[in-house]
Amino acid sequence: MATKAILAWSGGKDSAMALYEIRRTGAYEIERLLTTVSQDYDRVCMHGVRTALIEQQAAELGLPLDKIYLAAKESQEGYDTKMRGYLTDCRQQGIEAVAFGDLFLADVRQYREKSLSRVNMQAVFPLWQRNTQVLANIFIQTGFKAVITCVDLEALNPAFAGRDYDPAFLADLPTGVDPCGERGEFHSFVYDGPIFRGAVPFTAGLTIKRDNRFMYIDLIPRNAPISEMPSLQQRQRDPASPLTGLVPPEYNSRHGGI
Repeated sequence: MATKAILAWSGGKDSAMALYEIRRTGAYEIERLLTTVSQDYDRVCMHGVRTALIEQQAAELGLPLDKIYLAAKESQEGYDTKMRGYLTDCRQQGIEAVAFGDLFLADVRQYREKSLSRVNMQAVFPLWQRNTQVLANIFIQTGFKAVITCVDLEALNPAFAGRDYDPAFLADLPTGVDPCGERGEFHSFVYDGPIFRGAVPFTAGLTIKRDNRFMYIDLIPRNAPISEMPSLQQRQRDPASPLTGLVPPEYNSRHGGI
């Protein structure tokens, strides 16, 4: 019998590929998805994607979605306490592992393994040290569809935000930029693929520049109220103009992944 596990879910391509690989090998049975959400903005931490879109992803994956809400200035102690309480409950329900889409960051892996060992759970890394060019090609060739939601302007031109993650995108990446964005060069949102029952519809909204370094694009659920849809005038606004609640600037990599 396969070991019961949770999958840390950001909505991006790495977590999608982790689920694809786990289902392909059958070593673990993913019972639930777990994501961290800004309680002030109702968006996924780091990626800035609306929670409603993550919920639609989970529905199309046929998996329950658990959300841990974090304050904009959540302390590391507060984060650890909330996560430990959640994982303890899961362990009591017979779930023995948490899977992650990490590829190379050894310090992040060590942190996850140490945290999970405290609640007698195992950390699983199905993509660990995979060749990122090969992984990117598999993602595209197997039929996954994703859009770039955030770019680090120190690595990429702002025009990369909002592009499809496809062969043209990979070909246009500057030398030194990882094809999977493993060094944080970009983040993505997966809206279709072989693990989905159907596509997650959305409309591209406004863009915003944060910390004079990161360019985000707001993805709006297709069934969102008209009041949330940007007008033509708003679409033509300066990309650096404010967009309230797109992503809290206080979040950093300590909350990445789950």
